[in-house]
Amino acid sequence: MPHIALPEQLPGISSAFAFRPETAKPMRELAHVLLHEPNSLSQGERELIATYVSSLNDCYFCQTSHGAAAACHLGTTETVRQVHADFQQAPISEKLKRLLVIAGQVQRGGKQVSRSAVDAAREVGATDTEVHDAVLIAAAFCMYNRYVDGLATLQPQDETMYAQMGAHLAREGYRTPSIRPTSEESHPS
Repeated sequence: MPHIALPEQLPGISSAFAFRPETAKPMRELAHVLLHEPNSLSQGERELIATYVSSLNDCYFCQTSHGAAAACHLGTTETVRQVHADFQQAPISEKLKRLLVIAGQVQRGGKQVSRSAVDAAREVGATDTEVHDAVLIAAAFCMYNRYVDGLATLQPQDETMYAQMGAHLAREGYRTPSIRPTSEESHPS
């Protein structure tokens, strides 16, 4: 049960966004720029960073919804599963593996990011922008994960719902809700 009166029937961050649309707008925009706008890292790679950090933070809603978005971009759920289990053995590029090392360090704490991890990413072609974006995606998802879990939002175990959300996120991005409140639901005062 959520800690505050969030809109009923909306899971995860969707309920928190509906509760405070004025804070949702910049948070949605940040996610859209980081995960959906054109970039040298593919949308699937960036979603893998988001789902990986969310899995490290044990945020079911975020790891599952962003895992579903990654699967839509990549055309497979198996790679997502492998990244969660042991990304070093997953069928992803060496560059992405090294960026995931950096993302994992960010998840533990910003000061945990090591020069050797950044140098290792550069050795396999990571640009400054890609290192920047890996750090920012990881940092942002620590915030999003804590937002979702800190309010004790509903996190249903409905794989179909997450697959639909992932398809929306992959297709449309983050500026519009992937789940909308029903007409009976109103914004709490």
